[in-house]
Amino acid sequence: MGAWLAWLETKLNWPNASFAARRAAGVAALALHLLPTALVASAATALLAPRGALGFVALAVLAASLPAQKSLDGHVRAVADGLAHSLEGGRNAVAKIVGRNPDVLDSAGVARAAIESLAENFSDGVVAPVLWTALGGLTGGALYKAVNTADSMIGHKDRRHAAFGWAAARLDDLANLPAARFAAAFLIAAAALTPGASAWDGLRAVRRDAAKHRSPNAGWPEAAMAGALKLKLAGPRVYGTTLIDDAFVGDGRRETTVGDIRRALRLYRTACVIEAAFIAVLAAAF
Repeated sequence: MGAWLAWLETKLNWPNASFAARRAAGVAALALHLLPTALVASAATALLAPRGALGFVALAVLAASLPAQKSLDGHVRAVADGLAHSLEGGRNAVAKIVGRNPDVLDSAGVARAAIESLAENFSDGVVAPVLWTALGGLTGGALYKAVNTADSMIGHKDRRHAAFGWAAARLDDLANLPAARFAAAFLIAAAALTPGASAWDGLRAVRRDAAKHRSPNAGWPEAAMAGALKLKLAGPRVYGTTLIDDAFVGDGRRETTVGDIRRALRLYRTACVIEAAFIAVLAAAF
């Protein structure tokens, strides 16, 4: 997906064109990006679905490649391990999962970045692909991943992508609307089962702070995580050399630690189990 979209951008993102023309080119690039994904996933489904149990297993294996549950856990755990060793180790690890400038982060800033990334990516890297696969099969899940890939590559507000990536960013926001709410609910439920976490504070933070976030979706899981762990997340942060003045979510400690990253991981893992149980109940019911 990434290689194909990168090629499309080299051909269609004309730097000297007008804003309107570049936005139209971005819409075309997004359509050309999604079409082969839909065709390949639909063909795989048509080929494998009629083959009984073996076909079902093959489809399940393909669909299981879409959520980034294990990868996300490993990347965030690497930040905790790196930060426990040195600030530089934490910065190097967190640079792999966030877009902000790691060189300006102190120890608490590295920990906050890791926890915020864990919360946001639980929504769009785990809950959303599972949700869209549950609703639309392999094709639904694959299309979601294509949309999310497009947003991560071109859905930025910098000069190069503000117009060309407009459609990708808007479609990703729309696709993640339900997943963000589910992710917050799973984290709040997980807080009720996680020692030292507070489901009530998670719910209170979501109701008070989720809508304050600059993203229409990221504020939901971030607020749930912040409240449940009694932390204060988001707020002003630096991307490259640009300061983004975002609102805070949660009203707890701002000075986060390696221990807080590990607590966030425990909450995340419990939320993943709750999500799996929720999907299993739905599957049994329908």
